[in-house]
Amino acid sequence: MSSGKLLLGVLAGVAAGAVIGILFAPDKGSETRKKIAKKGEDYADGIKEKFNNLIDDLSQKVDGVQAKANKMAEEANVTVEDAKV
Repeated sequence: MSSGKLLLGVLAGVAAGAVIGILFAPDKGSETRKKIAKKGEDYADGIKEKFNNLIDDLSQKVDGVQAKANKMAEEANVTVEDAKV
């Protein structure tokens, strides 16, 4: 199982557990709705942060691959130029 699917499963389980726990708490309906909204915002912020970290990591990897490709292309050009001489 990929780490992305595992992370998504864990987050979904935590969210479901939190909602069920809040729904069974002996609070007024308005308080329960506020708690659910707050937890939803917290989870959304956490997911956004993880997504941004993932995008940053992918961007760094793409930049690294692009730099390697440029280096290889430059080396290939030098080899071709040397072969012409």
